[in-house]
Amino acid sequence: MNRSSASQSDTERGTESDRLSDRVREIEPQGIRVMFELAAEYEREHGDEVDLVHLEFGEPDFDTPEHVVDAAFEAARDGATRYTSNAGLPALREAIAETLSADGDLTVDPESELVVTNGGVEALHLAIQTVVDPGEEVVVPTPAWPNPISQTKLADGVPVEVPMPAEEGFEPDPERIVDAIGQNTAAVTLTSPSNPTGRAYAADAVERVVEAAAEHDAYVLADEVYRQLTYDEIPPRVASVVDRDEWVLSIDSFSKAYAMTGWRVGWLSGPEDVVAQIAKIHESTTSCVNTPAQYAAIEALTGPQEPFREMIAAFRSRRDYVVDRLESTPHVSVARPEGAFYAFVDVSALEGSSVDVAKRLLYEQGVVTAPGAAFGDGGEGHLRLSFANDRDRLELGLDRLEELVRTELGAE
Repeated sequence: MNRSSASQSDTERGTESDRLSDRVREIEPQGIRVMFELAAEYEREHGDEVDLVHLEFGEPDFDTPEHVVDAAFEAARDGATRYTSNAGLPALREAIAETLSADGDLTVDPESELVVTNGGVEALHLAIQTVVDPGEEVVVPTPAWPNPISQTKLADGVPVEVPMPAEEGFEPDPERIVDAIGQNTAAVTLTSPSNPTGRAYAADAVERVVEAAAEHDAYVLADEVYRQLTYDEIPPRVASVVDRDEWVLSIDSFSKAYAMTGWRVGWLSGPEDVVAQIAKIHESTTSCVNTPAQYAAIEALTGPQEPFREMIAAFRSRRDYVVDRLESTPHVSVARPEGAFYAFVDVSALEGSSVDVAKRLLYEQGVVTAPGAAFGDGGEGHLRLSFANDRDRLELGLDRLEELVRTELGAE
């Protein structure tokens, strides 16, 4: 395709889409962000007339603890404002390796098997870029966080969506995943607990998927960002319970469990030969993670843990409240999330698509949610509600959801 100069006329240079790469044109705006922008526009138009309840974003409503913030401030004040190693500060990699050993009995060499990334998003992106060739497939159990699908397309790969059974509350079904793995599979994503359903994979399910992937020389991309935000039994780290851990790339982040979304610090661990290549790509994208933020991450892992335990306890209480409240609301249902801070609500009894329902809930009731269609083939007919919000706002949002349901369908 001929890339036309800016001096050419609109006719000569073609349409805007003609001047873009095919891979970019393949990517659609995420449904979560679309609802956020619609809500922002609605607030601009109506000003003080509206009081929107925002339940669309997956972000802790807690501040980063003071001792973590202080660590970044002190590092910056002391001159820690220069580049670090592409793989991250040695002290941070050592702290992460010690954490992996302590909570998952997982031995990782901090020098050669671990790289610090700009959040879990970049870790997943780097992993896909490293192990997926054009035309190869990435198996994505859905409903799923949409990034693995878009990132696969950006690597010129082919996402293969595998819906988990809605009638069974989206309980992870390893056999469905295994059936989708073939000779052209480069990777399989496993997110446990899941965003958006909150469901977690049992150890035997993990072992079954990793075994099948390894038989096809395919990697398992273990997204464990929400692992610490598990309210019942913490799921195992994938690499710690399988025999073929050389086919596992583990991804984690400080964003959710440590209330550090804006700090953009995550990590990826795996076999040395793969991690070396990931660090190489990292050098060509962002060089290294913000240096003061890395010092903050060290403090998050090694400093007082009580603020984080209190946050998790608050999320557990909110989870229980939201599930109980939804179970008492006519015409809707929800599978009890085992982790993360989302309720994936079945609203299929209401008329229209999940996008239609989300828009009516916004414009008629003032509640912002994420439509299930944003999470792949398995999500239609649902809304994702984030309970990373205070109890009063959650109560108001659920009151308004119930009002919409009763207005459209009546009471049971």
